[in-house]
Amino acid sequence: MKNTDTIKENRTFRLIYRRGRSAVTPFLVAYCRPNRLGRNRLGITVSTKLGGAVVRNRARRRLREVYRLAQPQLAQGFDIVLVARSKAVSGPYDHLTKAFFRACRDLNLLKDHVS
Repeated sequence: MKNTDTIKENRTFRLIYRRGRSAVTPFLVAYCRPNRLGRNRLGITVSTKLGGAVVRNRARRRLREVYRLAQPQLAQGFDIVLVARSKAVSGPYDHLTKAFFRACRDLNLLKDHVS
């Protein structure tokens, strides 16, 4: 199993927030911006407002798993930042998955929707 390429630098997150496109769902907010790498990179943000470290890490794990399973259906060459909202922690997993795909469809990240 290969590891997901991640975004770690604060300046990269800020650039994606400022110049990227966004899609909002009750479970998450997704930002994306094309990169020139030919592969996707993922960044996940969870606010301390959602809870303690255990709660935040659970939200990160859930979002990372949704992304991992959806990766074959995503177009390549994008930086994607997922911001967890409160329902990402406690909501049903299948609703989280549907919300992720809805956000990807709105951002034209799915392979069959890329123009």
